[in-house]
Amino acid sequence: MNRFYDKQYKEWIKKIFSRDKYKCQWPNCDSKKKLNAHHIKKWADNHGLRFHLSNGITLCKFHHDLIHHNEESYEMFFFKIVSSKNDPK
Repeated sequence: MNRFYDKQYKEWIKKIFSRDKYKCQWPNCDSKKKLNAHHIKKWADNHGLRFHLSNGITLCKFHHDLIHHNEESYEMFFFKIVSSKNDPK
């Protein structure tokens, strides 16, 4: 089954965008256009994390394309951004 037609996948995307206030989470980027819900740990390799909100981050197309083929290098960077959203202030 193609994940882009999966109801659970679509719900995950909505929750990621909502948590991230519908804007790119890359530092100093406030783009609200051409957003992607990016899996921090790869979809194909991490079945158990596919729909965890902590495994997703909103990126604009520019930043999503920037990390393409080098996603693993950004995992800790993105996990820090996402985890800071859950820290009490």
